Amino acid sequence: MSLQIIMFAGLAALTAGALGYALLYNSIASEKKTSQRMKNFQVDSKTKHKVQAKRVDEKQRRKAREETLKNIDSQRAAGKKAAAPSLGQKLVQADMTISVRKFAVYSVIFGIFVFIALFLSGRVPLPVAAGLGFVAGLGVPRWYVGFVRARRFRKFILIFPNAIDIIVRGIKSGLPLNDCLRIIANDAEEPVRSEFRKLVEATQMGITVPDACERLYQSVPTPETNFFSIVIAIQSSAGGNLSEALGNLSKVLRERRRMADKIQAFSTEAKTSAIIIGSLPFIVAGLVAFTTPGYLDPLFSHPTGKKIILGCAVSMGFGIMVMKKMINFKF
Repeated sequence: MSLQIIMFAGLAALTAGALGYALLYNSIASEKKTSQRMKNFQVDSKTKHKVQAKRVDEKQRRKAREETLKNIDSQRAAGKKAAAPSLGQKLVQADMTISVRKFAVYSVIFGIFVFIALFLSGRVPLPVAAGLGFVAGLGVPRWYVGFVRARRFRKFILIFPNAIDIIVRGIKSGLPLNDCLRIIANDAEEPVRSEFRKLVEATQMGITVPDACERLYQSVPTPETNFFSIVIAIQSSAGGNLSEALGNLSKVLRERRRMADKIQAFSTEAKTSAIIIGSLPFIVAGLVAFTTPGYLDPLFSHPTGKKIILGCAVSMGFGIMVMKKMINFKF
């Protein structure tokens, strides 16, 4: 009797549960749909936020790229100006304290001295002496300034990668960029020390580091300083790992220097041949004048001899120019 009652109660409970589920099915299904829609809405809102954030980041990156391109264009314009500096800029780049006015006065004095020395020798006609004096006063001092300037640039390029390595190590150890620049301005070798001292003084006057680096390129207009100023400008506007970028730049500069040394070594034979060929006529003329005095006098006294000397000088000048173009390589 008790077993029948239990079975009847179980069937009744099962029937009641089935009826309740049938009656509440629609409401349960709607709640599930509502919860699923809420989840989808939350996912969609997160996705929208992510998309909006990506769009904002993309706009910021685009603006940074545009500003960087503008800076690079301005640096290119400054590079064109630096490629053709004035006489005053050349004197500053050569680290000469003389003014342009004094330089012009000394050049005129040197030209007059050469003219007087040639004219008093008695072997050079007056027009030729005047022309040589003019060339000496106008060309020799400027050539000397260019020589000192190029020598200073070569020394700067040789030391510059070491200065970049100091910046890389300083940034990796936690020092700010300005402190790294001060270390170079105090402890580096010349001429890097003096140039970075100018850079640090410019930043202390309120000029930003990218603008100060651009001034460094104007003071030392070489591809190496141009690369350095571009890296600093891009990092300041777009961000990024400055130590890694400067480390790669240091490697590039060292490889560039190594390639230049290889090219110079390969072209040494051609340069030696050009020097021998260019100096051979003068050596032969000197030996002939030493062994047989008076043998070459008609070349300097007779009108036909003077024309021959002029033609030889012009042809030799063209030949030397062609050989120089063949053996000189720009990097």
